Amino acid sequence: MSLVDDSPVSSSSSDDFATFLDGELDSTSDTQPEEEEEEEKEKNDDDDDDDDYDWDQDDHETYKSLIDRTKRRKMSYATEEPNGSTSHIEKTDITETSVKMSYATEEPNGSTSHTEKTEITEASVKKVGCTHPGFIGGMCLKCGEKRDTQSGVAFKYIHKDLTLSDDEVARLRDRDLKNLLRHRKLYLVLDLDHTLLNSTRFSDVTQEEGYLMNPDDPMQDKLKGSLFKLPFMHMVTKLRPFVHDFLKEASNLFEMYIYTMGERSYALEMANLLDPGMVYFNSKVIAQGDCTTRHQKGLDVVLGQESAVLILDDTESVWSKHKDNLISMERYHFFASSCKQFGYKAKSLSELRSDESDVDGALATVLKVLKRVHSMFYDPELGENFAGRDARQMLSAVRGEVLKGCKVVFTRVFPTKFPAEHHHLWMLAERLGATCSTEVDPSVTHVISTDAGTEKSRWAVQEKKFLVEPRWLEAANFLWHRQPEEMFPVAVKEVKDKH
Repeated sequence: MSLVDDSPVSSSSSDDFATFLDGELDSTSDTQPEEEEEEEKEKNDDDDDDDDYDWDQDDHETYKSLIDRTKRRKMSYATEEPNGSTSHIEKTDITETSVKMSYATEEPNGSTSHTEKTEITEASVKKVGCTHPGFIGGMCLKCGEKRDTQSGVAFKYIHKDLTLSDDEVARLRDRDLKNLLRHRKLYLVLDLDHTLLNSTRFSDVTQEEGYLMNPDDPMQDKLKGSLFKLPFMHMVTKLRPFVHDFLKEASNLFEMYIYTMGERSYALEMANLLDPGMVYFNSKVIAQGDCTTRHQKGLDVVLGQESAVLILDDTESVWSKHKDNLISMERYHFFASSCKQFGYKAKSLSELRSDESDVDGALATVLKVLKRVHSMFYDPELGENFAGRDARQMLSAVRGEVLKGCKVVFTRVFPTKFPAEHHHLWMLAERLGATCSTEVDPSVTHVISTDAGTEKSRWAVQEKKFLVEPRWLEAANFLWHRQPEEMFPVAVKEVKDKH
């Protein structure tokens, strides 16, 4: 995605902003040599005479020039006197607070009289009709007006003082989408913890995991390139198997963001482990402090159209407004502390001295899904109107094929008197393409139960229907295909309720 139509797609809006905003705002006019400053003044004199610049020109250069104008602006005015002569206001620097201007009036005899310099506020000379597309440190990028409060969305991950108006965000998204579609790409937002990697503190490493800290342990060769000790953070991080191949292949199809609920310092360090060459993410790293709603992630801080965005995250609840964009990831629990955090009593992968498979692990599986959605979105048989398509619809179609043809009934799964159709497992089954029912009949293919002794469970056995536990649904959701039913048998509880 790019602000400039002819720029490569790898140069995103946020990358463009970050590059020149940091450079421009860190510099001050006071540090320029005197000769350069005079040349700059002459240049600004000419530039500022033209108030009607094209706001839709090259965005990169436009924003760069606007920041210069915001930091030090010059303006010229002319007023007609009653005798027909003209009074000129000399071009003078406008500071953030106020300016002083000198009036020179031509007398009838040809002489010139000067009025005393009068202080006027910046508001009195602001550009009339400015739409205020964005603010840097409280000053409008376009006209230089200073405001204590600004409406819009803060894009702190691009620059700590940047706020863009809703209209400007919409304009940038429309422009980026055109560039993205031209390069046959979509957007991909990636969570960090339990999705791409797993981290733990040194103090939480168990005795069984001690080999991870021993450089002489034979397992170190297998973990090379994926296990990182970070003493300055008192932390050790394990990258998920296949993550480097995943990012490389996904980058050919998607413009990628990192979006984590972690602190920015942690997010940047993890981004460096995943992308040391800054090929995939660059400045597109969104952290907890960038969220606009507490405990929630949102696409309002992503410069991409929602219809072209896919999300990978292990926590569905933080994406309450964007569930249609979300692909839920099975959590990566490499460390024992991670299992403990989520209440799992089983040993972790590290304690078992094991790991996920590169070939058919979570990232390899989801990459196939992403490729399929991308292929459907850009299917040439649907025509060339890519802008009218919605990646969420393609994702829903792929998901709906997982359990297509299955009809399921639940027993001893939902709380008593809980509306079945509102339970997350019922809704999950429907999203996966299954039909749900509260009563058994010959068309039912599966009974999902936590107790083999219930009446419906016994009916399933008698009628030779599949009797499976709820994990069968969850596995199908994470692995994107129907799982062998025999791997999810239902146990008979000691206390049986046959109703």
